[in-house]
Amino acid sequence: MPITSTGLASGVDIQSIVSQLVALERAPLAPLQTQATKFQSKISVFGTLSSMMNSLGELGTKLADPNAFKAVKGSSSTSDAVGITVATGTAPTSMAVEVQQLAKAQSTATLAVPKDTAMGEGNLKITLGDWSSGSFAAGSAPAVDITIGPGEDTLTQIAAKINAAGAGVTATVLRDASGERLLMRSKDTGEALGFEMQATDSDGVDNTGLSRLAVQGGVASGVQITHGANAMATINGIDIESASNTYKDGLPGITLQFSKVTTGPVEVAVTNDKDAMTKTIQSFVDAYNSLNDMLTSTTGYNPDTKVAGSLQGDSSAVGLQNALRGMMRSVTPGGAFTTLADIGIEIKSGGKMSINSTKLGAALDNPEAVQNLFNADHTDPTAQGFGEKLKSFAEGFSGASGTLTARTDSLRAAVKRNTVQQDTVIARAARAETRYLKQYNAMDAMVGQLNSLNSFVTQQIAQWNKASS
Repeated sequence: MPITSTGLASGVDIQSIVSQLVALERAPLAPLQTQATKFQSKISVFGTLSSMMNSLGELGTKLADPNAFKAVKGSSSTSDAVGITVATGTAPTSMAVEVQQLAKAQSTATLAVPKDTAMGEGNLKITLGDWSSGSFAAGSAPAVDITIGPGEDTLTQIAAKINAAGAGVTATVLRDASGERLLMRSKDTGEALGFEMQATDSDGVDNTGLSRLAVQGGVASGVQITHGANAMATINGIDIESASNTYKDGLPGITLQFSKVTTGPVEVAVTNDKDAMTKTIQSFVDAYNSLNDMLTSTTGYNPDTKVAGSLQGDSSAVGLQNALRGMMRSVTPGGAFTTLADIGIEIKSGGKMSINSTKLGAALDNPEAVQNLFNADHTDPTAQGFGEKLKSFAEGFSGASGTLTARTDSLRAAVKRNTVQQDTVIARAARAETRYLKQYNAMDAMVGQLNSLNSFVTQQIAQWNKASS
């Protein structure tokens, strides 16, 4: 522990002297710390550049996707009556659609009974099938049996059992001034997706117990049956029929949604989705500009603030900026469009990229040619599409063995060396402090001894002089 009361014998401020000498020993620490801060700043910037380059490479992958410029959209002149959705790659087309009938599900309603009437015990059997011939024809799905036991035979309890059975129908109870009724409905629309419900009374007497709920042709249960129906429409004058109000099987890539019966033709169309394609390109342009701005600010010098960028003079960063701008001017031979400038993606002063919307819009009238610019497949890397080149370019800089990765690793190694150097200076200063304190304390002790001797001699001389007088 440093001696805090040094210099008492000599009157010299030893602690101050030692502190100043130690400060000289620690002087190399300040530039090392400044250097370490710069290293860390560069590592952070290179990390950001690497991330931005990865993002640009991912956009290159999107641009090279064979479906990137096959985006299409559907439109309808009366969308609340006929809606349209389309799959990527569907060929542009148009058609006139008229809807004569919407698809509906079979529904039933029993006669009204007083609230909470006990309907009787027994069995219900629900079978899915087709009523289109005028009588019921069972479908392929197995029938579902539901047992109604004692104390569970009100309409509310029966509806709950039907819903829990998973029989392809739903049930609810409607209450009005006349009492309550059991309402049932097929889960699916279409004339071939109806249902029948047979009822067997435990007491064997029809029309008094569960038989009152029977949904059967020719059974006088009083149940009102509204049969299901198919959607009926015409497409360019051709009759089509669908069990649901969604029609897609007959139009590959196109799905029509019928919502209303129409009074005239509804024009529906599939067109190239220029907005979606433009958005993909705009994302690429924005990512490039962000990276270019980052490189410009970090490698340049701001004359207004008189502050240099953290990567000014860094060969890796400057090389990346030059290579990036050169990459944007690369040529993809063999197509209607060979450069980004051909489709309206232009490099302005300072390396900034912009889109000429008029030129791009005209280019997107020929999406196959735009796709070829980004996705041309050649064994020669220089003739590959721009998207493929951009992926390879990004990997070359930000990949595991890329330039930015190597530069970051080099800076991290420099930080480690710097840390060792700082530790060396700190240890050397600590040893010097111990040495200086030891030396000055020894001097102080010697001065103390001399002062004591001087006092003794002075006293002796005084005594001698007194004695001699």
